[in-house]
Amino acid sequence: MNDGVAIGIDVGGTKLEALVLADGRERWRRRVPTPAGDYDGTVRAIAGLVAAARSELQFATCTIGCGTPGSVTAAGTMKNCNSTCLNGRPLPRDLAGVLGQPIRIANDANCLALSEATDGAGAGAEVVFAAILGTGVGGGIAVRGQVLTGPNGLAGEWGHVPLPWRTDADPEWPCYCGQRGCLETLLSGPSLARDHSCHGAGDAAAIAAAAAGGDPAALATLDRYCDRLARACAQLVNLLDPDVIVLGGGVSKIAALYESAAALLPRHVFAASATDPVRTRLLPALHGDSSGVRGAAWLGASGACARP
Repeated sequence: MNDGVAIGIDVGGTKLEALVLADGRERWRRRVPTPAGDYDGTVRAIAGLVAAARSELQFATCTIGCGTPGSVTAAGTMKNCNSTCLNGRPLPRDLAGVLGQPIRIANDANCLALSEATDGAGAGAEVVFAAILGTGVGGGIAVRGQVLTGPNGLAGEWGHVPLPWRTDADPEWPCYCGQRGCLETLLSGPSLARDHSCHGAGDAAAIAAAAAGGDPAALATLDRYCDRLARACAQLVNLLDPDVIVLGGGVSKIAALYESAAALLPRHVFAASATDPVRTRLLPALHGDSSGVRGAAWLGASGACARP
């Protein structure tokens, strides 16, 4: 791991965040709004954040890593970004050009996985799966401290698989990817609010607060959500068998998820029993909202991708 200066950039749908790690410690951080739907404006804003960090901290050299809501194709263009202005654009080349140095780019969920595997909730674990439960749903995998991407750049694209063990109570809402019933449509923050909408208004935080206050409708909504989350996580255990599943994103702040979903896992994990319990730990991201941008900094510093 590089012990010098590392800049991480997190490209979100509503905000751009930059963070500087020096010798593994946070030295600087700034957020600015994402120029909505404006690719060129986004590139300029990222360059502005890096220039500000360099100016204020006065360092000569650094590494730069960037987490994005999609992945890079073999041709060097972006795909699968829910910030759709990035799709089809050569973001790695354009950022390297304006920044004057190489930059490593990975999916934001991969950055979350790398952050939490490096010095977060999954530190020391061999296999860490990181799930983002926010405006959208994403996943990333770190094995022995390296991010897995795969030949198609799709490793960990958990948000675009269907909910397993579906019941008649599970909606099959359309997803922006063109399919129906993806985890993106059932485990995101907006999906939680949509599921609750016939019982009352409010976002994930409001629903959680109402449930904590004993509201029956909110409690029922959270029960449905936890059951779906448990089924989705059990599928991960059956396929990947990670040591730790780390949750990030706005919905991950609902404390009740961890005990409730973990308790439901054995119903669906293959051959789980009282004498052979599920050993995979379900944990919140240790670095919270900062974890993705920290992972981007570690990405640039270490080059920790299984495939370049």
